[in-house]
Amino acid sequence: MLTTETPIHELIEEYRTRLKTPYYLIDETRLVRNLEKIALLRTRSGAKSVLALKCFATWSVFDLMRQYLDGTTSSSVYEARLGHDKFGKEVHAYSVAFSDDEVTEVSRYASKVIFNSVSQLERFAPRLKDMPLGLRINPGVSYSHFDLADPAREFCRLGAGDRDQVDRASHLLTGLMFHCNCENADLGEFRAILGHIAREFGPLLSKMQWVSLGGGISFTRDDYPFDAFCETLADFAGRFQVQVYLEPGAAVVARSGYLVTQVLDVVRNGADIAIVDASLEAHMLDFLVYRMNARVELPQGGPHPYTVAGRSCLAGDVFGTYDFQEELRVGALIPFSDAADYTMVKKNWFNGVAMPSIVVRRLDGSIEVVKTFDYDDFVNGVG
Repeated sequence: MLTTETPIHELIEEYRTRLKTPYYLIDETRLVRNLEKIALLRTRSGAKSVLALKCFATWSVFDLMRQYLDGTTSSSVYEARLGHDKFGKEVHAYSVAFSDDEVTEVSRYASKVIFNSVSQLERFAPRLKDMPLGLRINPGVSYSHFDLADPAREFCRLGAGDRDQVDRASHLLTGLMFHCNCENADLGEFRAILGHIAREFGPLLSKMQWVSLGGGISFTRDDYPFDAFCETLADFAGRFQVQVYLEPGAAVVARSGYLVTQVLDVVRNGADIAIVDASLEAHMLDFLVYRMNARVELPQGGPHPYTVAGRSCLAGDVFGTYDFQEELRVGALIPFSDAADYTMVKKNWFNGVAMPSIVVRRLDGSIEVVKTFDYDDFVNGVG
């Protein structure tokens, strides 16, 4: 009998004859655990949460997510329109740089428009007279394990940094955005950043109606000090009398998405290498960019080491090396976790490798194939 606690590798064996690999699997029973914590955060702290579409935009589960989240936040006009059309509720429209045409279009979808620079704010504010406007601030501090994702790196273009310039333009604003965390699971580090923001931008914050503290905070993890996090946010909101927003992405979908693959061949070249019918380059690109091994959802610690590799021509298309409890043979199913955040939005047609279908396991345990891809999708995607 399948339950909400059934391991993923057992679930997919039950679906072997019904689902063709490769496929992304979103499990709503696992997703809702994160969503319930986000709803509890709003109750305890007053902070609202808007889904970061740059991280996860699979709208086939928006009906569920809408019940717990306050809206969406975007990084482009297309994402803003997706949030408006498929999610509803609040739409925070941000972009590193808007074109003239984009500002006009995004105003049709947005409930707030957030600019990345004072120059864009001053240029476009007259055209958005009735729209709540925000400005991204670069506070000069951040938390990131990777320079590539560090918004406080040297010469960074993300956010306004000239304090005098920001102050002069503050009359155009109703809110501010500080997005300076990436995979931050340390409450002490978060509090240090928040303290810096309070000290350096307190007078400016006191003039605002709202402030977004961005995403990149791993507050839905089981080991995160959730109660203390809620108190921290409530204290900050009360101190400056602002509505606090968070922009969670990975925190929303963590531990709820999987890429299910099947072994096509096993070769040996100094080590046993299992080749699967998917590609790290094409289907889990973030792991390749950040040089991380994908986490496999099969029992580990066994006597059978294998390198699991993708089927593209890229020599480094490797998911990782693992110690399996059983030998891998052609036809074996291998699921990889963490395949929702910054993964499905980055899938691509490199080598023309078959695109994984999108499958949702609903709350009632039923399986729905919500999207498949074929040759026509490939042709339209590359031509």
